[in-house]
Amino acid sequence: MEKYSVLMSLYKKEKPDFLRQSIESMINQTIMPDEIVIVKDGPLTPKLEQVLKEYQTSHPTLFNIVVSENNVGLGLALNLGLKLCRNELVARMDTDDISLPERCEKQLSVFKSEPEIAIVGAFVSEFNTSSFSVVSTRKVPTSHPEIYEFAKKRSAFNHPVVMYRKSKVIEVGGYANLRRNQDVDLFGRMLFTGCKAKNIDEALLMFRINDDLAKRRKSWGNTKSYISTINKFRKIGYSSTWDVLMVAVAQTAMFLAPLRLQHFIYKKFLRE
Repeated sequence: MEKYSVLMSLYKKEKPDFLRQSIESMINQTIMPDEIVIVKDGPLTPKLEQVLKEYQTSHPTLFNIVVSENNVGLGLALNLGLKLCRNELVARMDTDDISLPERCEKQLSVFKSEPEIAIVGAFVSEFNTSSFSVVSTRKVPTSHPEIYEFAKKRSAFNHPVVMYRKSKVIEVGGYANLRRNQDVDLFGRMLFTGCKAKNIDEALLMFRINDDLAKRRKSWGNTKSYISTINKFRKIGYSSTWDVLMVAVAQTAMFLAPLRLQHFIYKKFLRE
């Protein structure tokens, strides 16, 4: 199988235990990564620094720690790390999620059998921070034609479980300088410019959810950003005006809905 890099961005509010679980899940892949690039997005806590130091000491040739003196946000931090990844295939990973052992092997198999593919994602199993019990699964379209149409209005990938070709991401300018929905914006631009994509039809990552995540989804900042992203797609000729209107209505309704109703809608209609 082709070698691959893992790309992560670390922020000071992350919990050290979650970071350890995330890193361990990548080290213990059935096909181990060639390198793990972690961008320190601004100053970290002493406990987080200690975790990084431990792994650098135990795996001196595996980890490449990149420093951003200031907190620049996820998109720009990932751009910084992506430039330093030494492999064409890059697996994204968040510092609080857990990849299943065969995640990367299965994604590498897709790239090997379908070399025209630029993005390979998968489903994710969502679990509460306080328990490893799966509460829901976020399924996404699997074939390229379905993904292309779906991404005009909704996120067609689960960002933390995506593996992509570095050259194709750089071709479209990388992640935009956005505080939210950087992945939706990036993958939409990649699809519109001709990149082929596929999602594996099984959950390959455990995605951590909690009340804070629900509150962030409900924020006006997130709502406005998502509508703006789809409107950006309209301006380049990808999404239609009707797509933007549907997204604007749906996102605004979710913002106005009480948290309990929002949670019910996610679980009943947007998850399995």
